[in-house]
Amino acid sequence: MKPLSIVMATVLVAALCAVQPTAAADGVYVVKPVAEKTVKQLPNGPLYWRIENFPTLAQAQAAIGPDRWNPDTVSYDSATSLAAEVAGKAWLFTLGPKGGSTPGGTEVAEIGPVPPIAAPEYLLRINYGSGPPGATTPQHSHPGSEAFYVISGQLGQRTPRGVDHVDAGHTMNGHSAGMPMEVFNSGTTELSALIMFVVDATKPFSSPVRLH
Repeated sequence: MKPLSIVMATVLVAALCAVQPTAAADGVYVVKPVAEKTVKQLPNGPLYWRIENFPTLAQAQAAIGPDRWNPDTVSYDSATSLAAEVAGKAWLFTLGPKGGSTPGGTEVAEIGPVPPIAAPEYLLRINYGSGPPGATTPQHSHPGSEAFYVISGQLGQRTPRGVDHVDAGHTMNGHSAGMPMEVFNSGTTELSALIMFVVDATKPFSSPVRLH
């Protein structure tokens, strides 16, 4: 028969193992595309991502309307707008000059200037990222920029330039094309974030890399 001290120690170790948090080890950073389109031409820069809320998704989609030629930006205005419903809200994302607005929308944030790229065709994509504390993406890069708006929680981004953190209600501008990065939940609660991309549509959207 084992001494009581050994039995108690065994029980204590088992109990400690049972309550150890597993989110950091097992948590998955989930990325879901919610809207995207390809365009042949971008408006004249510098460009900013404008994020607006609408009462309903139908109203956000209606606000885009048909493509309208804008002689000031030498482009089709609505070609660079995307609508999506995320986290119980209707969102409109527009890539364009600083200080714009959409009738019927409530401005949430403006992010930029977006690092410029030159490409035969451009992919504009909105992703929704979420995950528990410690959830991390693989190390990767994009052929363009990746900007963030944090809905809830805290987002972290690690690049060769260091580590940055963004709290709920705040934004992070994107880096130039090819920047190695790792995105993760750096907070203590569930992360919920919107991610806006302007990338070269003729290249792989994401490529594995190693941070040095």
